[in-house]
Amino acid sequence: MLTRRRFLGYAALAPAALHPSLWAQVASQSTTDLPAPVISAKALAIHKRALVFDGHVHALDREFYHGGSMGTRSPVGQWDLVRAREGGVGAFFLSVFIPEEYYPSRFETKQAFRRVDHALRQLEMNRDQVELALNADDIERIRAKGKLAAVLDIEGSYDLDGDLGVLRDLYQLGVRSAQLSAHNWDQNYADACCSPPKWNGLNEHGRDLIREMNRLGMVINVSHSSDQTISQAIELSDVPIVSTHHGLRAINDIPRNMPDNLLKKLAAKGGVMGFQIGSEFAYPREYAWLTEHRHKTFWDTTSIPDRVKGKTIYEVDELVAPQFPMLGAQVPESVQMAVDDWVAVVDRAIQLVGEDHISIGSDFDGGPTLAKGMRDVRDLPMITDAMLRRGYSEERIDKFWGGNLLRVFKQITQTRG
Repeated sequence: MLTRRRFLGYAALAPAALHPSLWAQVASQSTTDLPAPVISAKALAIHKRALVFDGHVHALDREFYHGGSMGTRSPVGQWDLVRAREGGVGAFFLSVFIPEEYYPSRFETKQAFRRVDHALRQLEMNRDQVELALNADDIERIRAKGKLAAVLDIEGSYDLDGDLGVLRDLYQLGVRSAQLSAHNWDQNYADACCSPPKWNGLNEHGRDLIREMNRLGMVINVSHSSDQTISQAIELSDVPIVSTHHGLRAINDIPRNMPDNLLKKLAAKGGVMGFQIGSEFAYPREYAWLTEHRHKTFWDTTSIPDRVKGKTIYEVDELVAPQFPMLGAQVPESVQMAVDDWVAVVDRAIQLVGEDHISIGSDFDGGPTLAKGMRDVRDLPMITDAMLRRGYSEERIDKFWGGNLLRVFKQITQTRG
C-alpha cells in the first residue's frame, strides 16, 4: 500500500517500490526499448542551438504519487530532467495538476498546496540541474548557467475556486501561470470545454480573477476552457492570452481543440497556442480507433463522485496513483500518427495565423500517444527534422520551439512580480 510519507514526496523510492499497476503499464506501453531515431545533422545542430520552451509538461505526477526524483533517469513515462536535457529542453511549464477526484470532497485547494510544496522540494533537490523561473529574465539567467528553467502552472484552477486570496498565496509561492478552467470539470467562475456550461463563459468572479492575474503578472492559460470562456478572456485581458496545450478543431472536431475563429482572435491579441504532441488531438484516424476501444469518451468524469465518496484525501491519493504517469495508449501501426502528420497540423495553424503565435505544449506524461518511432522527450529533434523537410526556415523553427512563448511570457511578467 502507498503511504502518506511517499505522497508528500519525502521518500526517494527504489523502482521496486513503485505501484504494481504502474509497472504493468510499463511492461505493456514502454517505448524505452525502441531504437533511437535517425536525425539529420542539420536538424540536430538547429535543435541544440534553439531555446526549447515546452508550454506543458506533467513533470512531477510520477514522483508525487510514487516517490523518487525528477533529476534521475526513470524507466517509467516520457519525461525526467535527464531525458529532457537529452531532448534539448531549456525551459518548461511544470504542470501542478490536481485530478478531478479531489474536487467532490473539496480537497482541491489543499491538494494544490501539497503539489506546489512537492514541486518546490523537487526543484531544490535538483538545484544543480533546474531552477524556478518567475519571469523571462530568470529563464535567460538560468539557461546561461546551463540549467533548465521551470515555470509553475496550475492545471485546473478549480483548486482556486475563484478565490483571489488563494491566487495571491500561490503567486507568492512562485506560481506564474494558471488555467482558467478545471481539467474537464465545471466550476464556480469559468466554463470548461467538456462539461455543461454554467455561466456561458465567465461570471463576474471569473472576470475579477482575470483582472487580478493581469495585475500580478500571471499567465492566463485557457487550455481546457470552453469557447465562450476563451473568447471572453481574450477580450477582457490587457495582455496576451496563452493556450499551453491545444489542437485544431478543424483537424479533429472535439471540444478540447481550438476552433479557427478563436485561434485568430487569440493571435490578434498577441497570444500564443502550444500544440499538444499527441494523436488524440491531431490525428482523427488514430483518435477514432482509441475512442472505439476505450468504449467511452476520453474525458468522461461522470463516475468520479461515486468513486471518491467518503474517502480521505490520502485514500483519494491511493485511488488516483495508478494512473500516473499518464502514458499514451498502444495503437496498431496501421493507424499510428507519423511525426510529419503532426507537423502538418502545426503548419495549418501557421498558415492561418502566422509563425509568431504557435509553440509547443507537449503534455509529456499527461497521456499523449506519441508519433511513430518517438520514444519520449529525447526525440523532440524528430520534429525539427520534419520541419526542415517541410521547408521551414531556422527562424520559424526557433519561434516555434521557444521564441514565441518566451516573448509573451516576458510581456506578461516584465513589469510585475
